[in-house]
Amino acid sequence: MTLITNRTPTTAASYPRRLFAFHGGAFAQSGPKHILRAAGIAPEFGWPGPGDGVLAWGHRPTARRAEWVAARTGAALIRAEDAFFRSVKTGRDGARPIGLVLDRSGCHYDSRTPSDLEQILANHPLSDPNLLKRARDAMGFVARHRLSKYNATILDAPRPDPGYVLVVDQTRGDASIALAGASDQTFHHMLAAAQAENPGAAIVIKAHPETVAGFRPGHFQNTDGALFWDHPTPVQDLLAGASSVYVVSSQMGFEAICAGHTPKVFGQPFYAGWGLTDDRMPIARRTRTLTADQLFAAACILYPTWYDPCNDRVCDLETALRQLAAETRAWRDDHAGWDGYGMRLWKRSALNGAFGQYKAMRFDPKTPAPARRAMTWGAGAGPLTSARLEDGFLRSRGLGAELVPPLSLVVDPDGIYFDATHPSRLETLIAQSVDLPQAAHDRAAALMQRIVKAKLSKYNLHGASVPKDRRRKSILVPGQVESDASIQYGALDVRTNAALLAATRAANPDAVILYKPHPDVEAGLRDGAVPNALDFADRVLDRADPIAAIQAVDQVWTMTSLLGFEALLHGTHVHCLGHPFYAGWGLTSDAAPHPRRLARPMLTGLVHAALIDYPRYFDPVSGLPCAPEVAVDRLAHGIAPHQSPALRALAKLQGVFSTYAHWWR
Repeated sequence: MTLITNRTPTTAASYPRRLFAFHGGAFAQSGPKHILRAAGIAPEFGWPGPGDGVLAWGHRPTARRAEWVAARTGAALIRAEDAFFRSVKTGRDGARPIGLVLDRSGCHYDSRTPSDLEQILANHPLSDPNLLKRARDAMGFVARHRLSKYNATILDAPRPDPGYVLVVDQTRGDASIALAGASDQTFHHMLAAAQAENPGAAIVIKAHPETVAGFRPGHFQNTDGALFWDHPTPVQDLLAGASSVYVVSSQMGFEAICAGHTPKVFGQPFYAGWGLTDDRMPIARRTRTLTADQLFAAACILYPTWYDPCNDRVCDLETALRQLAAETRAWRDDHAGWDGYGMRLWKRSALNGAFGQYKAMRFDPKTPAPARRAMTWGAGAGPLTSARLEDGFLRSRGLGAELVPPLSLVVDPDGIYFDATHPSRLETLIAQSVDLPQAAHDRAAALMQRIVKAKLSKYNLHGASVPKDRRRKSILVPGQVESDASIQYGALDVRTNAALLAATRAANPDAVILYKPHPDVEAGLRDGAVPNALDFADRVLDRADPIAAIQAVDQVWTMTSLLGFEALLHGTHVHCLGHPFYAGWGLTSDAAPHPRRLARPMLTGLVHAALIDYPRYFDPVSGLPCAPEVAVDRLAHGIAPHQSPALRALAKLQGVFSTYAHWWR
C-alpha cells in the first residue's frame, strides 16, 4: 500500500502493501484511525508476511512488540507519532490529533538514528520559493492565532514582566528526553546554567500542559529563585517576553526558533544541529546550516500527514491550521461557559450546540455565575457586561424568520456590527486590517472568489433570474425590514423603504431602478412592504435571486442592507444612505461620512474582518467549529443546518399569524 502524503516526490516513501498494528489502543483511537484510513492505510491485526510492514506508536513500551515482530519477520517497521500541531487539549484529555507523522527510518525525537525528518533536513534542497513562502505564511498564521501543539490557552492570560529567562520543563519519563541523550539531571543542569549565564535576571519555568492538568509530573515545582509558570498563557506570548530560552528537547525550542530566538538546547531534539540553536550537546552528523523557514517547511509541510476532520480526508498544512484555529477559538471563547439572555426558545438548541460543547449554556438564569460569560441576542436587554450575539453574514439556506438554524454567528464583546452609534469588534477589526500580512489578504481574496463563483448570499434563497439592461444605468434598491435594529442604529435621514426609493429616484432620474423587497417581508413575516414601489422603481423584483439582481445592475443604493456588502464582493458600486458596517471606509460612496471610520482598508481587508476574523462557523456535517472555507463549501453544495419537523411546523404557523411576529421575534 502506498501512503498518500503531502510530501514532495523527492522525499515521499513507498509504504508496504499491508501494515499490521501491534498497539491496538493507539490505533483504535478515533483520531489516529481516521487519519490513517484517510491516508489510505487500514491497520490490520495479525501476522505480517513478506513485503508487509509493522506499525508502532513511537517508542512507547508497547512498541517493543512491533519491534520484535519486525525483527522476527523482516517486515518494515514504521513508527507513528503526533504531528507538531496536535489539538486543543492533550491526548490524555481525549482530544483527537489533527496530524500524524509516519517514519520508516526512526523517530524524530530519537537522535540515535537519523529519522525521515532528519534526512529531509540534511538532504532535501529546501530551496523551492513556493515551499518557503508557504512556510513563512504558515509561521505567520501560527503566530497570529497563537497556536502550538496543545492550545487550551487564553489570550488574556497573565504574562510575566518582560525580560525574563524562559526555562522549559517537560514531563518526567517522556521518551523524547532519554532518546535525545538527556536525563532528569539534565533539567537541573539547564536551570543552573540559566541562572549562572544570566545573573540578576528573572527566571521563569514553563510547566508542561500535562503537568498543569495533573496527568504527569514535571522536573520542577516552586523552585527557589525562579517563577514557576502554570498559567494558560499562549506560547507565543511567553516567547515574546523572554530575553533567552533554555530547553532540553521540548517542542518549544522549535517554536522559539520560529519566534526569532536562538534557544540554548541541552538535549538533541530534531531542531538542534542546524545552525539555529546554541547546542550544549552537539550532534556531529548534523553539519548543514538551515534557515527557520527551511526548518519549518521540513517539519510541518514535508514530513507530516495532516487531516481535515470536517471532510474526513488528508489535507495540506494550511487547511489543518485553519481547522485548529477554529477549534482553538471555540475553546477560548466557550470553556468557561455562557449565560444567554433574550434567546428565543426555538434558537436555544442550536445555540447550545454551537457554544455549549465544553459547558452547557444557561438561558436567562436568575443568578449570574461569576466564572461564566454572558451573551445577549442583538440589541436586547441583558447584563451590562454582556457580549452581543447575532447571525453571521453567511448564515444559512433559508430565512432566520422561518426558523432555519444558522451556520455562522457573531459574538461581539464591544458592541454589535449594526450599531453605528458605538464601536464594535468588527469596526476595530476592519480598521486593523490595514496591517494584515499579504497571506491574509490572499486568503480573503480566495474566499471572496469562492463566494462569488458559488453565488452565495446570507440566506442563499433560489429565485428568479434578472435580465440586465445594458442601454441605461441600472440601480438595485434592496428593501429592508423597517423595524430591524440595523435601521434603528445605522440609518440616517432615510429610514423607510419608500423614502429610500424616493431618494434614489431623485438622485438618478434617468436610471433604471430595480426594487428588491426583503425576503422576510415577501414571506409576510416582517414589516416593510411598499405598495406604491412602482411610483419610483421601473420594476419590482419579486422573489428574485439576490446575486442575480446584483449582477444585473451597475450600482446598489441602500440604507444598511447586507446586500450592499455582497455587492462589493461582486465589484458593484455601492452608495450608502446610512452607516452599515462596510460604509465609511472608502470602499463605498456615502451620503455622510462616519466620524470614527478613518482607516482606508482594502476590500480584502474588509472581507477578512467580516467573514474570517469576526464570525464563528459551525460545520453541520462533523458538528465541529470550522473555518469559513468549510462553511462556504457546505452552502455551495446545499449542506446546511435544517429545520427540525417541529420548527418546520412552527414556521408555517407563524406565517399564518405574522401580524403577531413580536411574540417570537
